[in-house]
Amino acid sequence: MNLRHCLFAAILASTASASGAAEPEYVARDYVGDGVFSQGIEGPAVGPDGHLYLVSFERDGTIGRVRAQADGSGKAELFVELPAGSTGNGIRFAPDGVMYLADYSGHNILRIDAEGRIEVFAHEPRMHQPNDVALAPDGRLYASDPDWKNGGGQLWRIDHDGSTHLLETGMGTTNGVEVSPDGKHLYVNESVQRNLWVYDLDGDGNASNKRLLMNFPDHGLDGMRTDIDGNLYIARYGAGTVAVVSPEGRLLREVKLKGEKPTNVAFGGEDGRTVYVTLQDRGAVEVFRSGRPGREHGR
Repeated sequence: MNLRHCLFAAILASTASASGAAEPEYVARDYVGDGVFSQGIEGPAVGPDGHLYLVSFERDGTIGRVRAQADGSGKAELFVELPAGSTGNGIRFAPDGVMYLADYSGHNILRIDAEGRIEVFAHEPRMHQPNDVALAPDGRLYASDPDWKNGGGQLWRIDHDGSTHLLETGMGTTNGVEVSPDGKHLYVNESVQRNLWVYDLDGDGNASNKRLLMNFPDHGLDGMRTDIDGNLYIARYGAGTVAVVSPEGRLLREVKLKGEKPTNVAFGGEDGRTVYVTLQDRGAVEVFRSGRPGREHGR
């Protein structure tokens, strides 16, 4: 092979690595290395620009942006500083590109535009510590609200006008929250109790018919997302895995990670099949390829 062909092959290899096209499925690798983010690392979400956004870049109270590099790694930078008294957690992007952020110390859901301008979308003093958020296909938000000190939790709905509605209280430590691709089911897990619950959703966003989908025998549960088939990808805090669970509650696989304390997951990439995982013990981001795209891909 001559030099020209060698260079062309190298370019193709680096491009394939960056897009993930040539990577094996469900095999984790580093995307952002150790210590780039603080132990508060959380809330990964891919914006309309294709970049990954997550909280606690270098320190708490910030949001970082990670740009994909030609070698398949990600380069992190500061996107925005949060207002004094605010600490970010879960992030979701609306179809119009607006970011919604759970501000657990301010008892807020913040709205942030592409230029980094921040406003309070919803404020609810009855919230313990809004943790993770899910955006339904109809534009409603759902927020988990754990009470870590007392081992309890709540579940909220936030409507288009920013009004807050308590769906349930007296729960365990609510954490990961997600909506099915068709918008008809709401999922929430309890970290300490290791329960995964499912509700039916009606056209007004009301949740009913709560039932236990699955209980895990050990370790904790954290953030989660669904793919387009409705399978749940759940960060298993302490287990060092992402569990893939069917809509019927069957464990399909566990993806082994390098770190032991994953806090959340998000789908992205050109085909929606790249899964980003935040790791608290590493302050890092790992990534793996899924067999199916995330539910929000191509919306």
